[in-house]
Amino acid sequence: MTIPLSAKTLTASAAALLLATGFTVGGATPSTSTAHAAEVDDPISSSASDAQIEMDFLGSHETGQFDESAAEITAVHGDTVFTVNAQAATVDVIDASDTTNPQKVSEITGTGAANSISIREDGLGVIALEDEDKTQPGTVMFFDANDPEADILGEVPVGSLPDMVTVTPDGSHALVANEGEPADDFSTDPQGSVSVIDLPAEVAAPSDADVHTADFHEFEEGGAKTLPEDVRIFGHTPEEDLPISRNLEPEYITVAGDKAYATLQEANAIAVVDIASASVEEILPLGLKDHGQAGNGLDASDRDPEDAPTVNITEYEGLKGAYMPDTISTFTSGGTDYLVTANEGDSREWGDFVDAARVKDLGEDGLAPVCETSPLADKLGDEDLGRLNIITDLGRNDAGDCYEELVAFGARSFSVWTTDGKLVADSGDEFEKLTAEAVPEFFNSNHSESNLEGRSDDKGPEPEALTIGEVGETTYAFVGFERIGGIAAFDLSDPSAPKFATYFNNRAFSVSVEDEIEDASDPAALLASAGDLGPEGITFLGSDESPTGEAALVVGNEVSGTTSLYSVADLANGGDDGDDENAGTDEDAGDDENAGTDQDAGADDNAGADDNANEDAQADAAGSESNSEAGANDNARADAGSEADSRADGAVADGAESDSEAGSSADGSEASNDADGDGGPLPRTGADLGQYLILGGIAVGLIAIGTAAYFFARRRS
Repeated sequence: MTIPLSAKTLTASAAALLLATGFTVGGATPSTSTAHAAEVDDPISSSASDAQIEMDFLGSHETGQFDESAAEITAVHGDTVFTVNAQAATVDVIDASDTTNPQKVSEITGTGAANSISIREDGLGVIALEDEDKTQPGTVMFFDANDPEADILGEVPVGSLPDMVTVTPDGSHALVANEGEPADDFSTDPQGSVSVIDLPAEVAAPSDADVHTADFHEFEEGGAKTLPEDVRIFGHTPEEDLPISRNLEPEYITVAGDKAYATLQEANAIAVVDIASASVEEILPLGLKDHGQAGNGLDASDRDPEDAPTVNITEYEGLKGAYMPDTISTFTSGGTDYLVTANEGDSREWGDFVDAARVKDLGEDGLAPVCETSPLADKLGDEDLGRLNIITDLGRNDAGDCYEELVAFGARSFSVWTTDGKLVADSGDEFEKLTAEAVPEFFNSNHSESNLEGRSDDKGPEPEALTIGEVGETTYAFVGFERIGGIAAFDLSDPSAPKFATYFNNRAFSVSVEDEIEDASDPAALLASAGDLGPEGITFLGSDESPTGEAALVVGNEVSGTTSLYSVADLANGGDDGDDENAGTDEDAGDDENAGTDQDAGADDNAGADDNANEDAQADAAGSESNSEAGANDNARADAGSEADSRADGAVADGAESDSEAGSSADGSEASNDADGDGGPLPRTGADLGQYLILGGIAVGLIAIGTAAYFFARRRS
């Protein structure tokens, strides 16, 4: 994709000259147009040295609603994006045929609140609607996504608080995660369940008789199935019956083969559902992550050292993490199906019931203290674990009078599992390390405001959104960070060793919306200037599905209320998105053999997981910004003020920002495009094109002056 030139790459006088000589700024020329709505000036982009993909911003639809969940879950049919707008209790229908300028064309409204959406290949759309009283049964509404008006076809009843819906790959069923969340005052706690809906072959609504319920009754005491001991059942039970069914709350569903897999987030488990019989076959406990193990550290305090937050990713013997996944997806490698989870974590706070407490408050207000024999006994100050929120019903000794170990919410990671619940791989502490490198001044920031370490004491980046997609012949996991923002992509070629590829964050941390919006003269403009905040849902589009002809992501951002489209360039195949006539030519975009491996940049093959990645790898270089993204090699950037893409031991040599593709050596001198440094040409950039246009404009101007002088002279003679 070619980034349009803006006022940053053409001076005002040069632009005036171009206009005076007949050139257009913002016209049909691929390299000149106005800035996209909600695109920030300097999106954060950081890649592994050998990354084969790169993400960039395409366009965004803005609701102008801040922190109102106005854009959450997305689905795509053709060139139309459907986005759940919980703030308006609708689904927004957005025309994305022009990816740089998505436009809302209509909306779909049902009763209650929309929570989730899925669309079958033929256009049968499915929306999960919670009742106005969330503890009552919800509904699933069907519509025709082929119709510009998205005509409603009908609806069927499902369980309490249907939070997520998906259509099976073969299109024969819709599956609904009925969370059954307690009332806000915990006066009642509905049952959790999974609805299995038989779908008609045509674009039409099923009947009530087509709805089947997979419940958890057989796992109750005396039931036919045994609940594994490590499945977390906790909290008080307002109703006397079915304590297990009321505690298990399905959150998200994926499908592999003839089975559905539903995350039971608060229970730290996954339910396996047989689709044909609409029954829960088994429940898989996920166990605990050991934060004392090398590579599994975390930054546990927003005050380390006290009153001076800093990056401090540390292992703690005796500290564990409950994975508590939110989103779950699947992929197949070598003929084997795998599950992938985004390990967000979630506490329960209903009425007087709260299952979270800060470590420093243990031993007070009826909470047991940390055991004197625990390895954590001397780590309870604010600079260590004192500020960390932990799960109060886990970690106590057999007597229950003190905590032998402490268990945090979530694992600050994504994990790969077998379909029988065995851990294959976990990203460890990579999320915090890569964001510490990419955005050191706003490490573990919150989403509504820009701060340093605002979330270190509570789930860190908070991985929530997740999707799997294939770019070229490589399968990637795309993980969205709810708090600090942005999407991280990991190569899943080896399921046992996922490899960091790239991170992209269309967010301007210079804008702290929560702190500024109340006094803003134009709140919508302020919100737009902040970019994308709080990614909630991600939809992957393959190159054959995307309006641009290359892979893309559609991201619903609940805090900024934006539905944004990001390109996913395939660098292995030249990154051609069809926008640049020179795409794919080595002369203009650099040699692919050097993609991500510029030796002079000091890049490390393991830079994505480097233990020093928490060092400051960001320093603004002086000079103008060049927003060039040659379609043939998106890594060939020359952004003098961009984030460092070279992850050499977690820092860029001499403090200068350096993209491993940008032709800068570690000592700041000009480097060759050739790996051996023999002096090959640097790739051309958008700045070069601007210079050519200026020179061309001057030339045309001089010709015009000369021509006028010639005719004037002839007339005088």
